[in-house]
Amino acid sequence: MISSSTRNPSNGPQSLSPTLLPDGISRECFTLNPSDTSDPYPLSFRATCKAFHRVESVHRTRLKFWRPEFIPGLLRNYSCVDTIDFSVCPRINDGSVSVLLSDVSCLGWGKRLKKVVLCKTTSLRWSGLEMLVASCPRLQAVDVSHCYQFGDREAAALSCAAELREVKLDKCLRLTDVGLAKIAVRCLKLEKLSLKWCLEITDLGIDLLCNKCPRLKHLSVSYLKISNESLRSISSLEKLEVLLMVGCGLVSDDCLRFLGNGCPSLQVLDVSRCEHVSSAGLISVTRGCIGLRKLNAGYHFLELSSTVFQNLKDLKHLKTIRVDGARVNDSFFQIISSNCMFLAEVGLSKCEGVNDAGVMQLAYGHPGLKLLDLTCCNDLTDMAISAIAHSCTKLLCLKLESCSLLTEKSFSYIGSSCVLLEELDLTECCVNDKGLEYLSKCVELQCLRLGICTDISGKGLSYIASKCKNLKELDLYRCSNVGDDGLGFIASGCKKIRKLNLCYCTKITDIGMAFLSQLEELSDLELRNLIKVTSAGLTALASGCRKLSELDIKHCVNISDAGFWSLGYYSWNLQQ
Repeated sequence: MISSSTRNPSNGPQSLSPTLLPDGISRECFTLNPSDTSDPYPLSFRATCKAFHRVESVHRTRLKFWRPEFIPGLLRNYSCVDTIDFSVCPRINDGSVSVLLSDVSCLGWGKRLKKVVLCKTTSLRWSGLEMLVASCPRLQAVDVSHCYQFGDREAAALSCAAELREVKLDKCLRLTDVGLAKIAVRCLKLEKLSLKWCLEITDLGIDLLCNKCPRLKHLSVSYLKISNESLRSISSLEKLEVLLMVGCGLVSDDCLRFLGNGCPSLQVLDVSRCEHVSSAGLISVTRGCIGLRKLNAGYHFLELSSTVFQNLKDLKHLKTIRVDGARVNDSFFQIISSNCMFLAEVGLSKCEGVNDAGVMQLAYGHPGLKLLDLTCCNDLTDMAISAIAHSCTKLLCLKLESCSLLTEKSFSYIGSSCVLLEELDLTECCVNDKGLEYLSKCVELQCLRLGICTDISGKGLSYIASKCKNLKELDLYRCSNVGDDGLGFIASGCKKIRKLNLCYCTKITDIGMAFLSQLEELSDLELRNLIKVTSAGLTALASGCRKLSELDIKHCVNISDAGFWSLGYYSWNLQQ
């Protein structure tokens, strides 16, 4: 059977033994995303016996590697894999790719490969990519985002994959129009391309891309230094369905006029943070692209004209609208409440003019809402929350950060009616232990943010821990009354937690760290300024939380070298 991983720090390093699968491979060498639908069998199934492991191995299609030395064995044992992910395996380089491709024990894996994720693999250069592409004739999707060394020569190597449909190049800072031209000319089947933060790309490259890749359906040019001429070219893409142009500071209303006159298939448009785009541009695009399903125009439009609101009547299929940071009025709520009947997501974060009457009208007009963002809408009272809770019973995500007028009544309404809620943000709201008792009825909660809620304590967290068993993310930033007892409740009741923020919860000590060591799924932990935590606490934490990948211990002044030795020994997956 399977040996268990030793997690008692008092046993010392000599007792450490990794958990093995029936084929002798450590389970720490690759990961599986529980939300990945390609994973038909959980870890407990494949770890039961060799027969079950063989059944699982012929159905798995995706592997994500942690350590390069185990890759050949995994590729040999999982013969149906067509997607591999190296994003958390930073030691992958040209040499390791060459060795992997020539390993006789796992020959043929390249011929099956359809997708490869190389995000953040900064040591892989053009020669390694060239070998990989040449060995993978069926390759259709590649992600090289955040590879800061990726430039034109690497793009030329990648362009040899003629079957490519999807390429993600976010923040490839050395890529220029020359490299983009290589991909555009050779990858004629391209349907999805992301160039976010590729700052050397200009109008020339975008124009050539649009001419050579008419099949493009999804394009991101966010934060590029492109002008209206690029949007003129993009508007010629008849099959384009998704256009993301966040923070394109050089484009103006003319660009949206081009889109309104072209792009007949456009369904998703994000023009947030485009400082030179005004209501006039939005009027053009809402008149021309009546098939829009998602519109994001947040964080620049100080005031949207009444004509923009009137044009929303024609967007009969609109499902998502975000106007974060804008000034809205009663006509906005009237129009979207009575016309956009398929609306499922509304973003009004930091909007002026949001009041109880408008939110009540929105809630009663759209009982099928799934997401509602009311961050910093600080004029709202319990009346608005009552309408939301009683009408929008299918709500999955509700953001109420800094809505400081809400009382216990609001949390009672939410707990009683919004039973499907998965994400709730109450940062800087007046939440106390009684409020958490009400909210614990939301048993499907996966993400709960309670930052700067200074009235909650271990008692309130005990209510959450006893019922919210699916919680994966918990934010207790500056919850100054939370101590070790609260962490004990969370550790015993919320075993699925992956992300936890305890910054400035100064009552927490090494005892709390010992409790946290029971959270085996924990991967992201923030402990800034926990001055009572010492190396002993960090050792206990590291020995139990083997999946820890991100850790913030800034200003934890009582942690010494011994704590870091423990991190180095136990935390093999630590990235940041």
